[in-house]
Amino acid sequence: MSMLSIQALHASYDGAPVLHGISLDVEQGSFVAVIGANTAGKSTLLRTISGLVPRRSGKILFNGRDLLQMPAHEIPVLGIAHVPEGRQVFPLMTVEENLMLGAYVRRQDKQGVADTLEQVYQQFPRLAERRKQLAGTLSGGEQQMAAIGRALMGKPSLLLLDEPSHGLAPKIVQELHDALIRIHSSGVTMMLIEQNTQLALSVAKQAFVMQSGRIVLEGSSDGMLNDPRIREAFLGI
Repeated sequence: MSMLSIQALHASYDGAPVLHGISLDVEQGSFVAVIGANTAGKSTLLRTISGLVPRRSGKILFNGRDLLQMPAHEIPVLGIAHVPEGRQVFPLMTVEENLMLGAYVRRQDKQGVADTLEQVYQQFPRLAERRKQLAGTLSGGEQQMAAIGRALMGKPSLLLLDEPSHGLAPKIVQELHDALIRIHSSGVTMMLIEQNTQLALSVAKQAFVMQSGRIVLEGSSDGMLNDPRIREAFLGI
């Protein structure tokens, strides 16, 4: 059974349909990417999984439990963490305070949370150096590290990432590339939404192409990179 199984998913904002019968499966331990144009509905897909889109139908099964039947605040407890587009750190809180917010679902496990905090600092040494610094004073790349670290504090089994490379310098994008591979290698199943198709296909093993709220193509990332349609439409080559 898939860790995440989405079946005939429809979602709307203010009565306007955005997702039109999306179906896909994510196996435990996999790393999948969802690519497509800005208006394809990719972010809406992640927000629907996280329970943040109010009008939806179909099924989203996570380890057999239908997320559409659950309130949004209960979904992280199941082991799903969402790194939103735009980072959304709390600017007037320190880096460490931001990270600790991600551990709210594990707040009774003080030693486990402390251990995870050190693991996050090992993953992102720059955050350790700036642990007492206000998050709003960090660079864009550092804020993205903080947003990912905050999600990891909940010890998720499924990590959803929405456009993590947006607005970052090429050097930082490479650091992000390496970090995502390390996180996946630690055993976290990952679902990446990314406008940077080259990045997405270089880190993920499987990819889905979305267009106008529908999945129009799926396959291995290597196959996508060698597909002339993908290369022309999304890579410009």
